[in-house]
This record gives sequence, structure tokens and C-alpha cells, in this order.
Amino acid sequence: MKKIATIAVTCGLSFTAGIGVMWAQQQQQKSHREPQFENGQLEAHYTLIMPHEPLTLHRHDHGRAIVALTDGVLKVEDKNGKVMQTYNWKKNHAYWLDKDPPGQLHADVNDTGKPIEVMVVELRGDTKK
Repeated sequence: MKKIATIAVTCGLSFTAGIGVMWAQQQQQKSHREPQFENGQLEAHYTLIMPHEPLTLHRHDHGRAIVALTDGVLKVEDKNGKVMQTYNWKKNHAYWLDKDPPGQLHADVNDTGKPIEVMVVELRGDTKK
């Protein structure tokens, strides 16, 4: 009987671990940002924009450098879905984007068939230190 209980517990733990791995893989396949570094001068984050899955509405209060990790065409849309800007990122190239106008939110949209990956380094107000 103990052997059956041990097998049942082992199977249950394996099943639970498998579900956890599947959940983690699914989370990684959604558009998201991953913080990399932050201090008073800047914030750096990795961004993944999956096809047809825009990042949620957000804004940038400071200028930022973008380093494209993949090629891709990215559309920047306002809260009404109007395309404000289109960028054609080239892998291993860097770009500068100014801060957003006051009160303006946008979503990053990838209408291609492959993920777009970028590193974003956004300056902060306290750059004199």
C-alpha cells in the first residue's frame, strides 16, 4: 500500500511540475516586458512583441534608445487604434525615440508573422549624477 501511495504522490508531483512548466512557456510566448536594470539615470528592459498581440497601452516620459534584436515592422497605435508611427527595425541596429507627448498612451503592434524583440534603455530625469 505504501508503494502505491508513493507512486501516486510521485505522479501527482510530476503532473503539477509539468503544468508549471507549460504555464511558464505560455507566459513567455505573450507580448511582455522584462526589467533588466534600473537606477536613477536609466531603466533597461527586454521587450517581446508577439504577432497580433500588442503590448498594453503605456507611455514613455523620457527619451529612449531601442536596440533591435530581430528584424521587424512595428506599428505604434494610439488608444483608438490609429497608427501614429511605423518602425522598420533592423536586427543589431540602435534607434532613438523621443519621449511621448503629455498624456498620450500607445500600444506597440506587431502585424507580422514572427516575434519582434528589442532592448529598451530609457533615460530618467536624474541624469546629472
